[in-house]
Amino acid sequence: EVQLVESGGGWVQPGGSLRLSCAASGFIFSSMTMRWVRQAPGKGLEWVSTINTAGTGRTYADSVKGRFTISRDNAKNTLYLQMNSLKPEDTAVYYCEKYPFSGTDYRGQGTQVTVSS
Repeated sequence: EVQLVESGGGWVQPGGSLRLSCAASGFIFSSMTMRWVRQAPGKGLEWVSTINTAGTGRTYADSVKGRFTISRDNAKNTLYLQMNSLKPEDTAVYYCEKYPFSGTDYRGQGTQVTVSS
């Protein structure tokens, strides 16, 4: 059974940092491109960042470039998102997804990130 379990969300003041984790199981994690997406209140899903299987290729949305860093530990079957210099507009539920980013069991349940003073 494929499982993706996000954690690490919470409340943080503007300018603060959070590190999200996504624990993966039920599939060969090291063989899957992974990504983070987010959904702000009342808005659709927004792609945040993608990382290739080896962790050597990373892409970011313009809105987070220079502030967020995606990484992975294939030995621990875990995906990460280091978020620095957080802004109120980063408030959203953050989800990790596995390639092909569609179908069944490709997205976790999400973790809430709230940035406010």
